[in-house]
Amino acid sequence: MTTCGEFLVKQLEARGVDTVFGIPGVHTVELYRGLPGSRIRHVTPRHEQGAGFMADGYARVSGKPGVCFIITGPGMTNILTAMAQAYADSIPMLVISSVNERERLGLGNGYLHELPDQRRLTSGVSAFSHTLMSVEALPAVLARAFAVFASERPRPVHIELPLDIITAPADHLRLAHRPELRRPAPNRSLLREAATLLKNAKRPLLLLGGGCVEASAEARALAQALDAPTALTINAKGLLPPGHPLLLGSNQSLPPVRALARDADVVLAIGTELGETDYDVVFDGGFEIGGALIRIDIDAQQLLRNHLPHLAILGDARLAMRMLLADLPAGELSPNSPGAQRAATARAQLAESFEGWTNYRRLFDTILQALPQARFVGDSTQTVYSGNHLVELDGPRRWFNSSTGYGTLGYGLPAAIGARLAEPQRPVVCLIGDGGLQFSLPELASAVEARVGIVVLLWNNQGYGEIKRYMERRDITPIGVDIHTPDFLAIARGFGCAAERARDHAHLAELLRNAPADRPLLIEVQEAPPFA
Repeated sequence: MTTCGEFLVKQLEARGVDTVFGIPGVHTVELYRGLPGSRIRHVTPRHEQGAGFMADGYARVSGKPGVCFIITGPGMTNILTAMAQAYADSIPMLVISSVNERERLGLGNGYLHELPDQRRLTSGVSAFSHTLMSVEALPAVLARAFAVFASERPRPVHIELPLDIITAPADHLRLAHRPELRRPAPNRSLLREAATLLKNAKRPLLLLGGGCVEASAEARALAQALDAPTALTINAKGLLPPGHPLLLGSNQSLPPVRALARDADVVLAIGTELGETDYDVVFDGGFEIGGALIRIDIDAQQLLRNHLPHLAILGDARLAMRMLLADLPAGELSPNSPGAQRAATARAQLAESFEGWTNYRRLFDTILQALPQARFVGDSTQTVYSGNHLVELDGPRRWFNSSTGYGTLGYGLPAAIGARLAEPQRPVVCLIGDGGLQFSLPELASAVEARVGIVVLLWNNQGYGEIKRYMERRDITPIGVDIHTPDFLAIARGFGCAAERARDHAHLAELLRNAPADRPLLIEVQEAPPFA
C-alpha cells in the first residue's frame, strides 16, 4: 500500500524538490516513510525555527520553495518566526505539518501537541493555510501552493495533514499533469503611458527591490535607457554591479539619496514595498518622493501602500522591464551623462558620511579579496548594518539578511546553511553577532552533520551592542544588554567545527582562504583594535 505520506513525497519530488528540512517526531514519522526511496535529501536542524530559516536561505539562493516537515503543536509554534521573516521578505516556503486526527480536531481534550487551531496561528504569516480533509484533495492543494510560488507574490504556504490522513491509502492516486503557470503580464497601455512619462523626464530616479532579482540584465538595460540614478533595496543588491555609474547603493535612508528622490520629476519603483527597513532605517519618516511615482509590482495591494503612485501597474517585474525597454531608446552608458553626474554627486556625498566606517570597509575588502565570489548571509548585527550601505556585489542573491522586513535575531547561521546547500560551489559567509548567535548556536551541529562548509564571521562586542547604544542615545540606563559572553571557540570546536580568533586582517584573510569545505569555520572578530 502507498500511503498519503508516501504519495506526498512522490509529488514533491516530481515538482523538483530536492531538500527537506525537518525534525522527525511521533506525529510526522509517517511523512518520512517515502523519503528513503526518493532523491530528496533530508537535513535535520536542532530547532524548528532553524528549519524555517534554512528553508528561507535555500529559497533565496535557488529561487525554489524551501520545504519543511514540521510536527504538530510545538513544531508549528517554533517555526512561526521563520515563516514571518519569509512572509515579510516575499520568500517561497512550503511548511507541511501534521495535526491531530480529524475526529479530534478542536475538541480541547488535551491530546498530545493539541492546539485549538493551527491554521489560525499560521494564517498571518502565510499566503494560505489548509487542512487536508481527504487524500484525494492533496494534488489540488499542492498545485495551489506551487501556483503561489510560480505566479503570485511568493510567500509561505502551510498545509497540515491529520494523522489519519497521512496513513490513509493513496494507491488510487496518480501524478497529475501540471500546467505551466507564469506571472501575469502588465497592462501594455499603462506601460506605454509610463514610457511617455519616463522619456520626457529630466531628472528620473529608479528604485529596484527584491522583486527584480530574476531580472538583472533587464534592470541594467533599463537604468541605462533611462539614464537614471538607481537605488537598490538590500534584497536587490547586485542588480547593478560595483562601479556602475548610475548606482546609488542601498542608501535610500541617507540624505544624498533622499535629496534625489525629492528632486526627481519621475520616480520608477519596481518590485519594492518602499518600506521602512530599506527607505527609513533612521526611523524619521524622511523619505519623500517629489515627482510623479510609477509603481510596478506583482501584488495589487502593495501598489497602494506607503507611497501612492501616479501610475500603478500590476504585473511581473521582468516582463514589465522588457516591455518598457521596447518603448524606450536604448541609451548609452557614460560616466558623463546627466544621470551619471547626479549619481556621482550623491556618491561623493555618501562617501563623506561613511568616513567613520573605514574599519568596516577594510573588513569587507579583506573578505572579498580572500573570497571574491562569496555570498553573504546576515543576522541583525553591526557588520550587516554597515555592509548594507557599503557592500556592492556583481550579481543578485549574494547579499541578504534579517535586518529587512521582520528583523529577527538568530536567522544568519541556519539561513547560511540553507544557502550553501542550495549552491554548494559558492563560498558562504555568515555575518552574525555574539547576541544573535546565541539564538541559534546549536545549528552548528546541523552544519557539521550535513557536512556544510560555511564561514561564520562572529562580530563579538560582548552583548547587544546596538541596542545598548540606542538606549544610551535615549538617555535610558542600559539594562539587559550586557549579557554573559561564552567561549564561542570552545563551543564551536565541541560541535566539531573549526574555530579561530582573527588577530588582524592578514590573519583573517589566511583563515578565510583555508576554510574547510566540509564543516563550518567560526572566526571570532573582536570589536576592538585592529578591527574597531
